[in-house]
Amino acid sequence: MYRDTIRRLALLLLATALATPTSPLLAQSNYGIEVPPPPEGPVEFTTAEVPRIRVVPLVHGLEHPWGMAFRSNGDILVTEREVGRLRVIRDGRLLERPVSGVPAVYANRLRAGLMDVAVHPVDDALVYLTYSKPIEWQGSPAFTVALARGRLVGDALTDVADLFVADGPDLGIAAAKLLFAPDGTLFMSVGGSYVFAGTGELAQDRMSHYGKLLRLNADGSVPSDNPFVGRPGWRPEIYSLGHRNQMGLAFHPESGELWASENGPQGGDEVNIVRAGGNYGWPLASYSREYQGRWVSPTPWRGDFESAVVLWWPSIAPSGIAFYDGDRFPAWQGNLFVGSMMVGRIRGTGHLERIVFNDDGDEVRREWLLTDLKQRVRDVRVGPDGYIYILTEQRTRLGADPGTLMRIEPVEDGNRQD
Repeated sequence: MYRDTIRRLALLLLATALATPTSPLLAQSNYGIEVPPPPEGPVEFTTAEVPRIRVVPLVHGLEHPWGMAFRSNGDILVTEREVGRLRVIRDGRLLERPVSGVPAVYANRLRAGLMDVAVHPVDDALVYLTYSKPIEWQGSPAFTVALARGRLVGDALTDVADLFVADGPDLGIAAAKLLFAPDGTLFMSVGGSYVFAGTGELAQDRMSHYGKLLRLNADGSVPSDNPFVGRPGWRPEIYSLGHRNQMGLAFHPESGELWASENGPQGGDEVNIVRAGGNYGWPLASYSREYQGRWVSPTPWRGDFESAVVLWWPSIAPSGIAFYDGDRFPAWQGNLFVGSMMVGRIRGTGHLERIVFNDDGDEVRREWLLTDLKQRVRDVRVGPDGYIYILTEQRTRLGADPGTLMRIEPVEDGNRQD
């Protein structure tokens, strides 16, 4: 049944790929305001609980950056999506030569390419990458989502090997985020469940890796305590299902719960607390509209599905997420920071969102930060130094994606931390 579904959906994907530039889906990328270039130097902003912050551009000229990881030696690793490069930022400077040995990726404007990067929590010379892997499927070129691992020696990845490859071709736009858990297991999101491409049903297919959050051991094997291990008709890697496209993963610093951001097409973006074996409803229950305007589902929620902790309407296109647990911004302790790529499908409206929760975990307020920059925020992390780091990209009318790594610092003078 799974193979039959893949064959049928592949035909739908082909029809989508042949859409004309005037189709409602593709035309939406033309809407928006003129986006200024990222700042060349530090810029200060007023915020709510921390009166003034300083945004410091560290590195310009990244080509469509997607994910980042910090090493104990101070290096920051950054992936460049479409060109499939892994870059090293050292002492605030982008090294000219990309890391060699990165697997070849499949990428175009609507496909993912090289995505996230993570380092092993004990041996951070072990580098993990998610990427779109070129494959042959039924005699034709295709691609799928894969997880590779290599050892970083100097400026090269060595002993590179795939630890996991999703079964079947990617028929949507699959995001694949990575996060190591305290027990040493590795969470990996696999998206691509897009209704417009006819692939939404894969999120509910127990034998498909797409539209799922997976849990793996650090060597790519399956943990014996995964919720569906040993159950006939289930992929053992699956930790949760019913997801559209998860682009942010983070553990709550106090409860230890796993939180994940999830993109809806138009509205219905979510942040979920992900529980083992949970079904999050896509596309059978959703607050989203399709890109053409129709509701994805006749019902926004069902009692047999897990409910979101945070919802957005209109969509903010959430990307990376991070709980603040550093010491530079005491007033922001426990706040959730969410990257936004655009609001309401309008280019030039990306920002960083701060969400505050009470002691019971209920949302009490939100704040939009860095709106004047008008940049797409692709990822957000709290660095080992306690500062907040963001990757931004500037999608222009010509389609270019110049990216910048920025650091958010407090302005010490008059800083109210209460």
